[in-house]
Formats: sequence, C-alpha cells, structure tokens
Amino acid sequence: MTVTAAPVSTPSVSVSDKIYAARLHAVRARPYMASALYALHIVESPRVPTMSVDRHWRCYLSPTYIASSPEEEIAAHLVHLVSHLLRDHADRSDRYAEEHDCDSPAERLRMNIAADFEINDDVYGSGLITPDDAVHPSALDLDTGLLMEDYLRWFSLGPRTGAMAWLECGSGSDGRHREWERGPAGADGLSGQERDAVRFAVARSISERAGDVPAGWRRWARDAMHPPQPWQALLGAAIRAAVSTSGVGDNYTYGRPARRSAALPGVIVPSLRRTPPKVSVVIDTSGSVSDAELGSALLEVAAISRAVSGRRDLLTVVSCDAAARIAQPICRAADIPLHGGGGTDLRTGFDSALRTRPDVVVALTDGHTPWPSHRPGCRTVVGLFARDHRVYAPLTGSSMSGFGGGKAYSGNGWSTPPEWAHVVHIGEPGR
Repeated sequence: MTVTAAPVSTPSVSVSDKIYAARLHAVRARPYMASALYALHIVESPRVPTMSVDRHWRCYLSPTYIASSPEEEIAAHLVHLVSHLLRDHADRSDRYAEEHDCDSPAERLRMNIAADFEINDDVYGSGLITPDDAVHPSALDLDTGLLMEDYLRWFSLGPRTGAMAWLECGSGSDGRHREWERGPAGADGLSGQERDAVRFAVARSISERAGDVPAGWRRWARDAMHPPQPWQALLGAAIRAAVSTSGVGDNYTYGRPARRSAALPGVIVPSLRRTPPKVSVVIDTSGSVSDAELGSALLEVAAISRAVSGRRDLLTVVSCDAAARIAQPICRAADIPLHGGGGTDLRTGFDSALRTRPDVVVALTDGHTPWPSHRPGCRTVVGLFARDHRVYAPLTGSSMSGFGGGKAYSGNGWSTPPEWAHVVHIGEPGR
C-alpha cells in the first residue's frame, strides 16, 4: 500500500500577530515614541479603508489591508498616525474650523492634507520606509518644516490635490468623526489627562535623547514640556519689568526729607521718591499692518494707560509709518488718532518718542522696518505681531544710510529686532 504524505501547509500569520510585529518594528525605529505607540488601542474594523485613528487614541485597522501589507509598511503607518495624535491635530483642526467658519467635509479633507504635510517631512526614513502614497508639501511647491495652520493658508482643493483625496487618517487627524469610530463614550479610549500624560512622556523621552531626533520633533518636545504662555501676559510682564527696574520713575524730592537727615544736623537731605513711569508707545501704522493687529495694539495701549492710572502726562502714543506723527499724550485708547498706511521706518517713531523723555518705550510693529542703530537711553519693549517675519524686499541704498542696516536685516532678508529690545510675539498661538 502506498502512503501519500499530506501536503504541509504554512500556518497563516494572524492579524494580531502582524500588528504586534509591526508595532515592535515601529518602536525599534522610533524608541522615543514607544509610550505613544503602546498607548494605542487596536480595533479591527472591515469598514475602515486601511488604517486610521480617532481623537481618543483608538487605531482602526482593516483586516484585509493588514493581511495584504508588509510589516514595514504597517509600522510606518503606525508612526504616521500616532504623530497626528501627538501633535493634537484633531483639536487644532476644530479650532481652525471655528476661527475660519469652515466645517465642511472638503475643508476637513484639506486639514488632513495640511496635517500630513506637517508631519511627513520627518516621520519616515531612519528605519521606516516611505509609503508610495505619502503626501509631501513639495507636491504643491510648498516649503517643508511648517505647521498645519501655515499650510492651510497656502493651498486649496483643486486639480493638484486630486491625487490626495483618498487620505483617510481618521478624526485624530482632522477632527471629523467617522462612521466606524466609537466616539467619546465608547470603550478603550484615553481620557484628556491620559492623552496629555502620553504626550508629556514622549516629549521627555525626546528631550533626554541625543541629536538623533528630527528638528521638528525637538521643537514639539520643547513646547510640550514648556507650553508657551499667552502673549498678553508676556507683554504685560515685560512692560512691568521694564517700568519697575531701579531708576525708572525715581526722583529726588525735598518735599519729604530723607530719614538719614537726623544724623546730619543742619543738612537737609532729599528723599528718593518713586513716581509712576513715563511710557511712550510707538504704533506701526504702515500698510502691512492689518486692522486686527491695530486693534490688538490699541488694547495694549489701553492696558498701559490703566497701569499709569490714566494720567495724560505719563503716556504718549506715536503713530508711525515712514514718518512719525506728532506725539500726543492720551489717557484712553479711543483718543488715539492712527495715521499712516505707507511704508515703515520706526527710526522716526523712536526719535519722536524719545523727545518726550520716557522711562520706557514700547514699539508695536510687524517688524518690517529698519531699527535704531543705537540703544535708546531707556528700557525698550517690542511687541512683534506674530506672522512670517520676512520682508518682501530688503531695504537698500539711501533708505539705509546712517543706519546700522546689518543689525536689522540679515543676508537672507529676515527682519530682526535689535538685541537690546525685549521682544514679545503678539497674537502667537499657544499650541
């Protein structure tokens, strides 16, 4: 009797085993993301096209996609998706939608694309393959290294983004709920505190590593470990520090003799009396400054006015474009006439402000200006409207004569306030 051996079948790898191996591959390639990768709760769902995440750190996987994809590709997608969660793209998309009144599915797709642009420049490589369908800002002739909110300003949906319409990273990338997602009341999601704890753990891991972490992630970790403070508080603190410095607002008076006069019979020694400081505010009213930015400037002037008790003799405002207007003492923001609309030269504004002999000069500007070449004889605070601080054309020729142009403009055309100024970015988002 002939015995025929049964064919030996190769055991198939289960979806869970493949996910386990892919996650281990991702952790080996990005060890500083281990806390985030293992915080993901895996949910198998035939309704999800490939892989996606929700804002509660659930990762939805298509069993068919996992079975047909190599482990290396799944690992790259895991790192990509967890990057959306670490960068809090869901909440940032919600804020953008509210601020710009745009909440359609098309706009949410645009947010997904912009979020991918933000993370894809430093997600792949160094042990992770780059998927063939990964989208990059270079496809739209945009720079790398920008944030999602920056990219949203520079492109709209159209023929060039048609090949990106397939993107489906889930609500964790753009904030829009998907039909396969469990939602906030579903099981196995992370709470807000748990999500913050994971982000902090990853940020700490990045900060403790050597220089093998991409620059974008190092910047993210610094912000996560030390969140930026609201600019209003920073500007107020800078002004308070300037006006409270020794010598600012100090003067001698014989109206109240010093206590040490008792030790000097026949000699009247004046006492040092502190009076409210004189503040001069230079407001950039050039054409490059928007109405919203001028509104922010007026709010700051109103706050400064309250700080000096509304005294008209202690607060002066100079509106300045290419030529400074007459310095005018004011006590209410409503009293400020803002003239201008041309180019900017804050040197004239500083000249007018310094003629009032202030203790502190506060300059509120977009930074597209030459600066005084010498440190003023008083404290200086610069409130810089938050934006892309590049000038459109570097100032050259006679417009820079007699001025330390090399200090104000570097060779690449970026405007830089002087080192002697305390700079606070006005309107910078605290993300």
